[in-house]
Amino acid sequence: MLRRLYDWTLSLAEHRHALWVLAAVAFAESSFFPIPPHVLIIPMVLAAPSRAWLIAGVCTLASVTGGAFGYFIGASLYESVALPILDLYHKTALFEDFARRYNDQGAWAVLFAGLTPFPYKIITIASGATGLNFATFMVASIIARGTIFFVIAGLLWQFGEPIRGFIERRLAWLFVLFLVLLIGGFYVLRFL
Repeated sequence: MLRRLYDWTLSLAEHRHALWVLAAVAFAESSFFPIPPHVLIIPMVLAAPSRAWLIAGVCTLASVTGGAFGYFIGASLYESVALPILDLYHKTALFEDFARRYNDQGAWAVLFAGLTPFPYKIITIASGATGLNFATFMVASIIARGTIFFVIAGLLWQFGEPIRGFIERRLAWLFVLFLVLLIGGFYVLRFL
């Protein structure tokens, strides 16, 4: 089944609307969608190495734009949803303390989430809910998301066929590694 999904993703990557699909996935993943754009960027660059920089640029732009939407979700839901719940449980002061500590280190949190398998959408929404400075959030997002997508594209552009062979020979193990890193990201989140 994993092999069929991989082959289907490769065929999608070669489709004429692949950039639009990538942009939609990157935007949605930054604010609410669970599947990261990496699953598309990798086969897209492998399928069309000459478009590596365009693919990375589209993915970065869409991801950062989606991050701004996630920030908006966090900011708007705080007043309408989170604050009444915090008030009900008398935890408003506790959240305000968390928000202050988060905002002291917010740029680092955004950089960490943007560069790792940690779910970036959680940080985008938390940044809005805590009122992290929007300019700080955007600069950190551009740096983090641009770095990860351009590094991936660059490595695939430079070493495409050997990496493709490596992925295809070890597909099951790489999938397990991805799941471990994803679950580890949630585990780290629990202790932040």
